[in-house]
Parts: sequence; C-alpha cells; structure tokens
Amino acid sequence: MASPVTDLRELRRRPGDMKTKMELLILETQAQVCQALAQVDGGAGFSVDRWERKEGGGGISCVLQDGHVFEKAGVSLCMCNSSLEIPLAEPALRPVRAPMQCHATPLDVSVGNKHWWFGGGSDLTPTYLNQEDAVHFHRTLKEACDRHGPDLYPKFKKWCDDYFYIAHRGERRGIGGIFFDDLDSPSKEEVFQFVQSCAQAVVPAYIPLVKKHRDDAFTPQEKLWQQLRRGRYVEFNLLYDRGTKFGLFTPGSRIESILMSLPLTARWEYMHSPSANSKEAEILEVLRHPRDWVH
Repeated sequence: MASPVTDLRELRRRPGDMKTKMELLILETQAQVCQALAQVDGGAGFSVDRWERKEGGGGISCVLQDGHVFEKAGVSLCMCNSSLEIPLAEPALRPVRAPMQCHATPLDVSVGNKHWWFGGGSDLTPTYLNQEDAVHFHRTLKEACDRHGPDLYPKFKKWCDDYFYIAHRGERRGIGGIFFDDLDSPSKEEVFQFVQSCAQAVVPAYIPLVKKHRDDAFTPQEKLWQQLRRGRYVEFNLLYDRGTKFGLFTPGSRIESILMSLPLTARWEYMHSPSANSKEAEILEVLRHPRDWVH
C-alpha cells in the first residue's frame, strides 16, 4: 500500500475521523486492485506517480501499460482540498489484448466538513456479450449490497443503467453494475460500511473474468468491433461522466490522471452498423435494452 496523500502525522491525530478512514480505505483498495491486476497480467508492473496540487491535496496514479494481458490498466486516487474537502478516487481498468474490455470503478467518494455524502459504483463494459460473465459480475455486486439491505442492489443497478447512458447514441456504455451518488443516509458509519463492502467486491467481480478470457483468440473483425466500442466509451466519459467533468473543471487538476481511464487506442467509423443476428448486434440489443441479470 502506498503512503497516504495526507501527512501521516495529521492522520494519526484523527484516527477515528471519517476523512482519515476513507483515505485509508481508498489506499488499501488501490493496493489490492493493483496487486490483483499485476498478478493476472503475469509479471508486468505498475508505474507509480505521486503528485501534489498547489491548491491542496494530491494523488497517486498507478498505470500498467503494454503488459502481457492488459493493453492499459490504471488505478488512480485523488485527494482534493478546497472549501469542501473532497477525496475522490476513481480507479479505471482498461484491458485487454483479447476482444473483451471492461471498466471498473471501485470507489468515488466525497466527504465534506459541513455536509457529507458518498458516491461510487462498478460497471462492466464488455465488447461481446457473455451471459455467464454478466451474471457473475452482477451477482458479486448484489451479494455486497445485500449485506446492507435487500433494496440497495435493484435501486443502484437501475441507477447505473440510467447513468451510463450515451444519449446521442441511444445505448448504454456497458452491461451495468451499480452506481450511487449523494448518499447521506442512514448514517455516516453505515454508509461507510456499505462503501467498504462495494470496494471489497471489485476484485472478485472482475478478476475471474480476466482469467477466463485472457488467452482467447480473436479475429480482425472482432478487434475492429472492440475499437469501435472503445470509441463509445470515450464519448461517454468526455461528454457525460460527472467524475471526468469534476476533474477537468477543478483548479489545479492533473489532466494526465483524469484522462488515464481512456483507452490506448479507439476507432470511429462513419455509419458503421453490425449485421443482423451477429454477435455485435447481440450486445447492442442489451446496451439499448438493459436486462436484469440476477434476482
């Protein structure tokens, strides 16, 4: 685990403070995700970049690029201090050399001095539909949510489907997961425990899918479709994503870290449309009409 962004002496002065607990949770999550990704990649390592904002705070950006499995994987955290002290962690995972790509966001958390709230989510963005993968991913997230109430997964699953919507395309970015923001009840400690459960679910939800598909063969046509889907991912992140906008409009923000989640390569073809009854058309149908994967 990397050293905290906040000075250790300050953290020791307030061990029970929620901001301290959140920073330590985010650091621990970053370390766990990096370790899992490096292990499944088969030996590639992350470059670790610590940086500071003159306005206050800073971040730690960890990037694995041109690995054995991952074309690009990034796990980044940022601690921004302003009139509201807002810790923000948005790790982003970007595989792979095979025609499956996913995006996971373990944590996106805000805690203010005069007002507090939590936000976060985890979603899967495959190039092709695999029913077993979708069920595994959603079931893992549902189990994490169910520990804190039976109504949370259905609520946050729908929120995810609605949030990751590319309005100008009429389709979702991926097959969903969970998403929540401005969460400030029932209590600060109870919401923190829920966020902690969600963070701990990221690796078991995602890594088994990488292990399952990392040696898959793929055709030039499938690679082309992956590149086109990556283009849709870029469109959503740059036009609609609140976290990206927050970062771009925050004074002293670090653009390299904000745009780290974008793919290494992508493609846009004019008026591209998949053939009817193709695998490409199958995933588009799900992106246009979200499904309930678990009950």
